[in-house]
Amino acid sequence: MVQRLPSRVSIVEVGPRDGLQNEPTAIPTDQKLSFVRGLIAAGLTDIEVTSFVHPKIVPQLADAADLVARLPQSANVTFSALVPNAQGLERALQSGIRRIAVFTAASETFTQKNINMTIAESLSAFRALIRRAVECGLSVRGYVSTAFVCPYEGDVDKRRVREVTQHLIEMGVDQVAISDTIGAAAPTDVVDTIGYLLETLSPKMLALHFHDTYGTALANVYAGLQLGIETFDSSAGGLGGCPFAPGAAGNVATEDLVYMLDRMGIETGVTLSKVLAAAGIIASVLGRPLRSMQWTHAHPAHT
Repeated sequence: MVQRLPSRVSIVEVGPRDGLQNEPTAIPTDQKLSFVRGLIAAGLTDIEVTSFVHPKIVPQLADAADLVARLPQSANVTFSALVPNAQGLERALQSGIRRIAVFTAASETFTQKNINMTIAESLSAFRALIRRAVECGLSVRGYVSTAFVCPYEGDVDKRRVREVTQHLIEMGVDQVAISDTIGAAAPTDVVDTIGYLLETLSPKMLALHFHDTYGTALANVYAGLQLGIETFDSSAGGLGGCPFAPGAAGNVATEDLVYMLDRMGIETGVTLSKVLAAAGIIASVLGRPLRSMQWTHAHPAHT
């Protein structure tokens, strides 16, 4: 099922949300805004900035409404926020954000631990939430977590992944990010699962979201490119992780992804040096070196 590689790829930057939600301490809003401005300066035009999850659950993102209110205005940049439930949607609507993301999983155990619901219950809850969001003029993205391997159940059945994905699309999401939440997938897993999804779904409906726990994220991106996928999530500096996925490392680093795509002649509209500058902003705030290969190469004294 190998296709001609895309000539252009879209990058969804998830660092301000997925990257910072797992940090042990909250980052001040002003510094988050500096990070976001740096990402915009690098040419990133699709940025997931926060989550309207209950502040007690993810205190690092308790400033969601304040952050959204202070985001720089740009007609060329789409900001989005994760929304876990109806209460979160109401907060999102009040904030003025125009794009949201909802999330479920392909593993029952992970779904229970992550959002305290079964998969069926999560889909039922999101049906009404998505309907209201669309009626209010918001666009909606979906995530299917643990689409390859679950930290509790092991390998995940690709038929379950397709079933959950199709449900989300039928509800009105415009794109589903198929997610390797614990970073355990290998390229053969991507070919098997994504190839199966593409038997019934357009590649334009899918994005890929890889964590890099075992160093296979970029190889998995390449497998996705060969299948015709044109949208990939990443996080500047390789930040990230999930409180409900033990051992999961950060997302594939935006700068590593951009470097590889640049070398392959695939356009992204993103400038590598400026992504590194944005990563430097958050590295200074965190007070530690970042895990990306590009960062390590550029800052050998800090490794």
